[in-house]
Amino acid sequence: MSIRKVRKAVFPVGGLGTRFLPATKAMPKEMLPVVDKPLIQYAVEEARAAGIEEFIFVTGRGKSAIEDHFDQSYELQEQLESKNKQEELAAIAEWLPAAGAVAYTRQMEPLGLGHAVWCARNLVGGEPFAVLLADDLVLSDKPCLKQMTEAYEETGGNVVAVMDVPREHTNRYGILDPGPTSGSLVEVKGLVEKPDPELAPSTLSIIGRYVLQPEVFEYLEKRERGAGNEIQLTDALAAQIGVSPFHGLRFEGERFDCGDKAGFLRANIAFALEREDLREDVQSFVNNYATEG
Repeated sequence: MSIRKVRKAVFPVGGLGTRFLPATKAMPKEMLPVVDKPLIQYAVEEARAAGIEEFIFVTGRGKSAIEDHFDQSYELQEQLESKNKQEELAAIAEWLPAAGAVAYTRQMEPLGLGHAVWCARNLVGGEPFAVLLADDLVLSDKPCLKQMTEAYEETGGNVVAVMDVPREHTNRYGILDPGPTSGSLVEVKGLVEKPDPELAPSTLSIIGRYVLQPEVFEYLEKRERGAGNEIQLTDALAAQIGVSPFHGLRFEGERFDCGDKAGFLRANIAFALEREDLREDVQSFVNNYATEG
């Protein structure tokens, strides 16, 4: 059986970002910068590095800044060109997706991640697709989604990025009931959304990276409520177990939860330390501040 290429990616960006108020009162949380680049741009660049050709944003009210970010800014470009600021011009234009490669749809009710993905069904169509949550930022030599698409080309079916979390945190994640392991791939026997630590089948959690088959929309169409009285993507994936191959990938790299203030700050430090133009100053500051503290 031939495995269809993953060409489309869905970015659920309709959340309110209340944990970052007041910063997110007038700015989407996905536009919060890590060093000098917004979270959503990292996600789009990761998707493009994995061969994604079409980028689908599931938005909500107050998210127009995301649409503006992935568009030309003619006034700014003219000013930079007039001052011959070529480096800055490249910084705002080189990473933009091609014309016609970006689409937007609205999630008009905040009914959960599963509902957000379902809202993209007509744009995805009947082909495999990726889902990336911008809150989850992964620092790695090979982009996380690229690792996943390579694994998917071997296994087919559904592939999710997974990592171990402290047992006391299992009630924050979708948790795997793991089956046999082959290298970095774990067969998925079952899935539970946000189980209590004492009931969790493992500590292996899904983070915000998915490669999915379009059949997941058939379950999401039922609009059944799960944990938190929301339509959970995890429940839809659990319904696919036994229907098509399903694996978790222990990805290489470090994941930062940028939906959390401490995780967001850690990501800024880690990504700054990866930059040659910032490493020395940031390292010196961190060392001195730690010593003085």
